[in-house]
Amino acid sequence: MGSAAAALDYDAELMLRVKDGDAASFEALLDKHRVSVVHFLYRMIQEPAAAEELAQEVFLRVYRSRASYEPTAKFTTWLFRISTHLALNWLRDSRHERGQERLDDGAADFPGRQLTDRQPTAEQELLREARLGEVRRAIAALPEKQRAAVLMHKYEEMEYSQIAKALGCSESAVKSLLFRAYENLRARLAHIGKYALP
Repeated sequence: MGSAAAALDYDAELMLRVKDGDAASFEALLDKHRVSVVHFLYRMIQEPAAAEELAQEVFLRVYRSRASYEPTAKFTTWLFRISTHLALNWLRDSRHERGQERLDDGAADFPGRQLTDRQPTAEQELLREARLGEVRRAIAALPEKQRAAVLMHKYEEMEYSQIAKALGCSESAVKSLLFRAYENLRARLAHIGKYALP
């Protein structure tokens, strides 16, 4: 049995323990998955405080659903399905309040992944930050389902089948969403040469 299958069994086992009333198992799931859920939600909605609130709602829904939980899919697939639905609902419901999606770079408010293996020069760092900002804005400008598919594929490293279950569509629809999303990104980022998602 591979490590992915072992992780699947471990998460499912923890959730089944939660179903039986084990609060420590819920805390273990929360500790293990909270950061990735918050980062996914932030990348979807571009609002740090709202991403934190939505993450709380995701785990509240997981807890409330404990009695009916059945390990028919990978736990993270179920978790990101809940996250995606909440993010899409938030975007839909808040669009009228904001008038227009905010595409600013919230990196100062919400730290991303940091690599400490070398110190770039100030010029290299400014150039890298500018490119990352452009990539983030390009991803944020994608249609919501394309954006969700890209974030799950690139940032969460989910398989097509998991993304399909999370988005409630077929694997071929996921492939089509990703193809269109990457074509949109290539077109929007052509001016910076080879694009790479952070």
